[in-house]
Amino acid sequence: MSSSKQYTMYGGEISWYSGKLRAYLRYKDVPHQELPSGRDVYKTIIVPRVGWPVIPVLISPDDEVMQDTSDIIDALERRFVQAPVLPAGPKQKVLALMFEVYGDEWLGLPAMHYRWNHNTEWIIQQFGKLTRPDLDEAAQREAGERACKPFRGSLPFIGVTAETQAAVEASYEALLTDLDAHFGKFDFLFGSRPSIGDYGLIGPLYAHLYRDPASGDLMNRIAPNVSAWVLRMMDPEPLAGEFLPDDEIPPTLLPILQRMIDEQLPVIHSSISAIEQWLSANPGEQELPRSIGRHRFRIAVGTDAEVEGERMIFPFVQWMWQRPYDAYYALSDADKTQVQDLLAQVGGANAFDVPVTQRVERKNFKLVRG
Repeated sequence: MSSSKQYTMYGGEISWYSGKLRAYLRYKDVPHQELPSGRDVYKTIIVPRVGWPVIPVLISPDDEVMQDTSDIIDALERRFVQAPVLPAGPKQKVLALMFEVYGDEWLGLPAMHYRWNHNTEWIIQQFGKLTRPDLDEAAQREAGERACKPFRGSLPFIGVTAETQAAVEASYEALLTDLDAHFGKFDFLFGSRPSIGDYGLIGPLYAHLYRDPASGDLMNRIAPNVSAWVLRMMDPEPLAGEFLPDDEIPPTLLPILQRMIDEQLPVIHSSISAIEQWLSANPGEQELPRSIGRHRFRIAVGTDAEVEGERMIFPFVQWMWQRPYDAYYALSDADKTQVQDLLAQVGGANAFDVPVTQRVERKNFKLVRG
C-alpha cells in the first residue's frame, strides 16, 4: 500500500505509549508505517504540529494529527469498526476502562522505578540511539544522558522515593503473580480478544517492564504467562478472538481489581476533589497545569511492605477517570447495579460515588476545563 494510504506513527520502542498504540494498530490491522522520533522529527514535525515534544503522534492519510493514545484509539475505533476493543457488556466495559486507567496512570510507579533504578545505563544508551542515531556510541550516551534527565528527575513527583521503593516492588511482584494466574487461563483480560484494558496495561508492561533487561528478567522468571501475553499483544492475530459471553468476569481478575481499588482509587478520588478546588479558585484559567499540588498515597496495601508516600496531583488522572465514569453513568439502573455488586466484592462499591462536577477536556492537545 502506498504511504499516501497509510497512517504514520512517530514513536519509539522505548516509549511507553508507543507500545500501547503499536499493539492496537497491529491488532486492528490499521494500514500504517512507524517512523522513529529522532531529534529532526521533533524539530520539524512533532513540536510544530503538536506544540510540545511528545510521542507517539499519529498522522492520518488526510494529514490529521492525533496525539494521546486514548483519543487516538477512540478515533480509530469509529473508523475501523471490526473487532471493537471496548466490550459491549456493562461489567466488561466498565472494568476494561478501569484497567486502562490503572495501566496508563498507576503502573508508572513500577515502570519508572525499574527503568531508572535497575536499568539505568541500558536505557540511557537507548535514549541516545533513538534521539541521535547520527552519532557514535560515546556521543549517543552523552545525548542519552541529557535526554533522560527529565524522566529520571520525575520519580519523586510520582511517588517513587527511597522510602517507597520496596513497597513499589512488592506491589508490582504481587501484580505479576495475579496477572500470571489470569493469563495462564485466558489469552487476554476478557477472553480471546484484547480489550482497551489490555492496551492500558501493555504500555508499561511492554516498553518498560518487559523490554528493559533487568525488569524483563524478573517478568520472565516469576510471571512467564505475562511475558507470553506481552508477545501476543505485540504480535497479534489481527481482528481475531471474542470477549467472554454473557458479560462474564473471570474470578482471576478480582485480585487485580482489588489492588487498583486499594491503591489507585483513593488517589483518583483525592485528585477529583483537588481539581474541583483548583478550578473554582482559578476561574480565569482555561488550561490546567500538569500538576496542582501534592497528596498522600499508599502502596502495597494490606501487606507487610505497605507504606504511605506523597506524590503530585495530576489533572490528567481525572481526564482518564472520566472514561469509565461516563461509561458507568450511561448504563441503565439495572446494569449499574450489576457493576456495583461486582465492585463491592473487592471493596469498590463507592468507586463512582465521588461526583465529577468540574470536568476537564482535551482541546488542541492540551488539558482544559470542561
